[in-house]
Amino acid sequence: MTEEFFSRSPEETREYARRFAATLRPGDRICLKGELGAGKTEFMKGIAECFGCQEELSSPTFSLFNIYHGSFRGTPVNLHHFDLYRIERPEELEAIGFEEYLFGPHISVVEWGDRFAEYRSGYTATVFLEHTGGESRRIVITR
Repeated sequence: MTEEFFSRSPEETREYARRFAATLRPGDRICLKGELGAGKTEFMKGIAECFGCQEELSSPTFSLFNIYHGSFRGTPVNLHHFDLYRIERPEELEAIGFEEYLFGPHISVVEWGDRFAEYRSGYTATVFLEHTGGESRRIVITR
């Protein structure tokens, strides 16, 4: 199943991400892909807002991943946010225990998750973001 949305602002991108996040369940793994500046982190902010995560969300480009704590309908939710932009080899993923974090009983969102072919089939949804001029973005979700 594929759906497409055109966002005209960061606020619309976050709102669409909140609606998408409301369909997620523990164990879901989301791949965020798109060029630099396409809106991946803004989309992630919307996901975190859906779960009421109180921590300040930032792109984990240098730390590689962050864990946020929230809840959904009264149930605690751990949200794992990865950024694989600076990872060059699969061995680096192994060194940080990526697979254990990715396939656990939480929701994982991976920016640049399409960079490593060995994990592509493990995602339950892929979100492609494309800059279309100004603050506008095209968002395509494939499940």
